[in-house]
Amino acid sequence: MGIKPKYFFDLLKKRNIKFFTGVPDSLLKQLCLCIDENITENHHIIAANEGNAVALAAGYHLATGSVPLVYMQNSGLGNAINPLLSLCDQEVYSIPMLLMIGWRGEPGVHDEPQHIKQGKIQPNLLKSMEIPFCIIDKNENDVKSVINHGISVAKAKSLPYAIIVKKDTFGIYKNSIRSAPKNRMKREDALRIILKSLGPKSIVVSTTGKTSREVFEIRENNGQSHHQDFLTVGSMGHCASISLGIAIANPHRKIVCIDGDGSLIMHMGSLATVGKLKPTNFYHILLNNEVHESVGGQATSAKFIDISNLVKANGYKEIYSVKKSDELNSNFEDFFNKTGPNFLEIKITPGSREDLGRPTQSPIKNKELFMDFLK
Repeated sequence: MGIKPKYFFDLLKKRNIKFFTGVPDSLLKQLCLCIDENITENHHIIAANEGNAVALAAGYHLATGSVPLVYMQNSGLGNAINPLLSLCDQEVYSIPMLLMIGWRGEPGVHDEPQHIKQGKIQPNLLKSMEIPFCIIDKNENDVKSVINHGISVAKAKSLPYAIIVKKDTFGIYKNSIRSAPKNRMKREDALRIILKSLGPKSIVVSTTGKTSREVFEIRENNGQSHHQDFLTVGSMGHCASISLGIAIANPHRKIVCIDGDGSLIMHMGSLATVGKLKPTNFYHILLNNEVHESVGGQATSAKFIDISNLVKANGYKEIYSVKKSDELNSNFEDFFNKTGPNFLEIKITPGSREDLGRPTQSPIKNKELFMDFLK
């Protein structure tokens, strides 16, 4: 059955853990849903990226003296390494916090290619960072001692302490169902229109998560090759930068970056780089459903941001925003035929097909076909 999320959460509260921040992870999904429903918004902050979360937690500790909790998927640990070592480490400011890290790619457990290396080196990476840790799974029979020990070590040594969480550790948490925005199209329907509207020479870079999975399946269902699509299966937040690098090297070909709101927010600085360089062949599409859908549907900050004005302020030329299929159809040609860099925000509803598959083509094969296409 796994550990009951509410039981785990209540134990944290009893040890005076009052501040929670991080980036959602599918392995921590049930606990995150529980935290979200039981903590006020200003004490549970879904951060732009994992490094931001560590810095937020550090600031909270500096102001209160208490131990905060930061959660993340292990692939996001790379974003967190800088503040963990140059801010929180004992040899710098020595800041205590409890880390909860989902162990994607655990050796011997089936997972996606982008998680394999991170999972393989996970324990050794924390050891090299000199961050003490423990590992828990669904059979853990003394959760209270695990939490007490972690918090005690963090306090006594004034440093981050990590709890590595294996797959299926937490049981189901039944939370309130949030209503999805109405009068918006589904992501897959938007992608069908986009891919149908692009020419055979257009270069496509799609963001991580369900977007790339749907791009792959649409091509499969249409009997098309995958050679013009780079499916960014990992590296969340870097889709725009990958696209920009390709655009610089291929100035006479149109580059279409299909991004997500969580991805865009994670490394928003890429917008400034695009605006500075102003590649005329750069076409940035944002599929905005205002949630981290692939890892549980937790809200992003997108609904609080005027994305059109943000992008304009960063130097993009033409800005479009649509939420219905007829609007997308009527605006796409104009968006794609005007000189870039241009931006198209498509406001979509969360959700995808339950039978949505994953790319059957390996990342290496995708790269090889894509590079041949670029030639």
